Amino acid sequence: MELFSVIVAAAAAYAFGAVWYMKWAKQWIAASGVPVDASGKPANASAMPFVISGIAMLIVAGMMRHVFQMGGIETVGAGLMSGLGLGAFVALPWIVTNYAYSDRPRSLTYIDGGYAVIGCTIIGTVLALF
Repeated sequence: MELFSVIVAAAAAYAFGAVWYMKWAKQWIAASGVPVDASGKPANASAMPFVISGIAMLIVAGMMRHVFQMGGIETVGAGLMSGLGLGAFVALPWIVTNYAYSDRPRSLTYIDGGYAVIGCTIIGTVLALF
């Protein structure tokens, strides 16, 4: 059941990411500096970023499940708050630090940081459901 919960939690965060980045696509493309084609879509049409992000979500969900098990996090409320805490106080500060040193636009920090916080919250909530 643990592997299934990790897969479902990762899929939920991945699906949320698809919606999140579709909503913020134009702003993200502008802030990230990704080259675009004549239609305004990213020039690199490779599927590799999607594969990598799927694997990354599995790794994050797997580690969060381990942390939750070690910490005795079992209720949905505890899962939600723990996921929110990991996103807001581990993932987000790391993104902020990286983007500050690389002089990335603040809007990129908001978009990517928002996804990290909400994605971790979703993972934590889903993991606690199992």
